[in-house]
Amino acid sequence: MRSRTALLAAAALTAAATGTATAVTAPGAAAAGCTVAYTVQTQWDSGFTSGVTVTNTGDPVSGWNLTWTFAGNQRVTQGWNADLAQSGAGVTARNVAHNGTLATGASASFGFNASYSGSNAIPATFKLNGVTCNAGPVDPDPPTDPPGPGARVDNPYAGAKVYVNPEWSARAAAEPGGSRISDRPTGVWLDRTAAIEGVGSAMGLRDHLDAALTQKGTGELVVQLVIYNLPGRDCSALASNGELGATEIDRYKTQYIDPIAAILADQKYAGLRIVTTVEIDSLPNLVTNVTPRPTATPNCDTMKANGNYQKGVGYALNKLGDAPNVYNYVDAGHHGWLGWDDNFGPSAEIFKTAATTEGATLGDVHGFIVNTANYSALKENHFTVDDSVNGVSVRQTKWVDWNRYVDELSYAQAMRAKLVTLGFDTNLGMLIDTSRNGWGGAARPAAPGPRTNADAYVDGGRYDRRIHLGNWCNQSGAGLGERPQAAPAAGIDAYVWMKPPGESDGSSKAIPNDEGKGFDRMCDPTYEGNPRNNNNKSGALADSPLSGQWFSGQFQELMRNAYPAL
Repeated sequence: MRSRTALLAAAALTAAATGTATAVTAPGAAAAGCTVAYTVQTQWDSGFTSGVTVTNTGDPVSGWNLTWTFAGNQRVTQGWNADLAQSGAGVTARNVAHNGTLATGASASFGFNASYSGSNAIPATFKLNGVTCNAGPVDPDPPTDPPGPGARVDNPYAGAKVYVNPEWSARAAAEPGGSRISDRPTGVWLDRTAAIEGVGSAMGLRDHLDAALTQKGTGELVVQLVIYNLPGRDCSALASNGELGATEIDRYKTQYIDPIAAILADQKYAGLRIVTTVEIDSLPNLVTNVTPRPTATPNCDTMKANGNYQKGVGYALNKLGDAPNVYNYVDAGHHGWLGWDDNFGPSAEIFKTAATTEGATLGDVHGFIVNTANYSALKENHFTVDDSVNGVSVRQTKWVDWNRYVDELSYAQAMRAKLVTLGFDTNLGMLIDTSRNGWGGAARPAAPGPRTNADAYVDGGRYDRRIHLGNWCNQSGAGLGERPQAAPAAGIDAYVWMKPPGESDGSSKAIPNDEGKGFDRMCDPTYEGNPRNNNNKSGALADSPLSGQWFSGQFQELMRNAYPAL
């Protein structure tokens, strides 16, 4: 598969009439207008993936369809975030339930896969509800232009390139075969105070933002930052402990968040779309790893009692969200952590509490991210949570273990729906980290498991080849997952590589360091486990360095087991 030079290069589309559609606003009552950005995100010899963003520049509409005509022999084979139908060269995309209402200035994004041969020209003409787009509104009063640079949009990834970290890119390119992915965007981790200015020769936050301005050019560009330095960080683990003690909330505010917020507020960077993913692996610990749970740890009990996780997240959301071009996404664990009934709802409530603490409001949260730095499969195609074998539900199997979800896509969509019921914005967007959940290679099942019993059926067909869902450190057999892309599924703003492939989760043995990072036995391949992974072996790779440091062995394994294959 080969990628176009710009991952999400925006296309300016001029218009002439085509297709027929019915307007849904009252005749004579609404002025109409629209703009469309059509992007070829990925293209290979026989097919391609495209993303489309339509912006309503006229009066509000309730229900929409977008029509266009292909110039060649392109055929849509699969779509998401819209119902697509094709007749000859003509295509009609109709809204789905969650994106049918478009206020003035609002946008909706969808995507599709298609086949082709020969040329793959961008369609020249689009119509929204019968009105030609990019040709100006019918009425002169509504706005005629799409949101300008720095203007807030519904999905920051739509119609935008994403920043490629030059430091990670250089390390990836230096690996044998690494040039195949070294141009992919990854997250920039601010995992200690010193990272803001840059440690040693490493780039600091301003260095990255300045480099992003160069990469941006005249189009839109997203920069992905990981905000990761809470007091008492990662209370249930040791490999990713941080520099701040459990009570140092004031240092977190004044020495970490405030300097980051000041840099992001600099008008020099107002034209960038800055995505912040806020405090990975923090809030869920307050549900799953506290007394009286059997997985409780004293450190997590301390953090629940002092409230500094909620305070820290709330403060970060409030301060970072002051910049209009910043999009906050809060970490929401993954299905193998929070998918059970007694974890799912309480975690959503904790997220709401944090988002309304220290001056933050639900409006400071643009979305949530799941599976960050984890390995849960994106979509299990060989079984569902509703399947049964010989009268036994797959929920009763050792692998699923009564979980409500079997993959990250279903979990992310369900968590989104739950959060909306709690008062979060109805346009809430989700991100899924697919940097290490491809599970390809020779071990990837090509068909469902045998139906001799439910366990055989699930174990024989599951893509996720971990020993246990609770295993999280440098997992053996893992592969790169879906490449970063915008609007890939309903409710999902993007698939992202927030965890840079090749950066270790933790060391396989104790290594002295000045970063506050301990030795967690879950990173030791000889470890026999604990209650959090049901006392199974860790499944970790040997010879791993400290978390965040380059791990060539893991990088090579991720490329070798990539799905889709490189």
